Amino acid sequence: MVLMNAYQTIDVAPGGVVEAEIVVQRSRFLAQACRAQDEAAAREFIAAVAATHHDARHHCTAFVLGPAGEVRRSNDDGEPAGTAGRPILDSISGRDLSDVVVVVTRWFGGTLLGTGGLTRAYGDAASAVLDEAGTRQRELWQQVLVRASHAEAGPLENRLHRLGQMKDVNYGAQVQFKLAVRELGELDRIEFEHLGACWQDA
Repeated sequence: MVLMNAYQTIDVAPGGVVEAEIVVQRSRFLAQACRAQDEAAAREFIAAVAATHHDARHHCTAFVLGPAGEVRRSNDDGEPAGTAGRPILDSISGRDLSDVVVVVTRWFGGTLLGTGGLTRAYGDAASAVLDEAGTRQRELWQQVLVRASHAEAGPLENRLHRLGQMKDVNYGAQVQFKLAVRELGELDRIEFEHLGACWQDA
């Protein structure tokens, strides 16, 4: 088993959507891409696009999820088998991207494109939206909990901000800082509780 500590995704904030459109023989192909952390989120995005563009004939999709791209799905949505979902999936996989869902919505322009034409058009639309999105690296960091008295909290918080990404601060009887760091060794002489690994945008 290969341990991964980084992978590529699209450079879109979680919840954000990027779009690109191409026209092939008067058929319009609108490609939309977003990040998704799990299959439920991917399917939710697909359903939202289909509901928004309910007048379109096809909403062909593909997604790749997980740090190693272990979940891969595609759907031709009524187009001839292998002419839509597969080229979209190939566009994502060919760039070694993960946690990405792409929906290509097609409005028929009156001219039949044939299987080769459909395959090229769906692949080109997916490539266009992925080009528009760009890429971002995600890295495996370590999540920790650091506790401090209120008197120590101010200087410690400044130091912790320099060491990693602050996730949460809770002020109770003690101050609790939840943060992510690249390496546990960065917390030199700071007592902490290790909460496990987490994926962070680099």
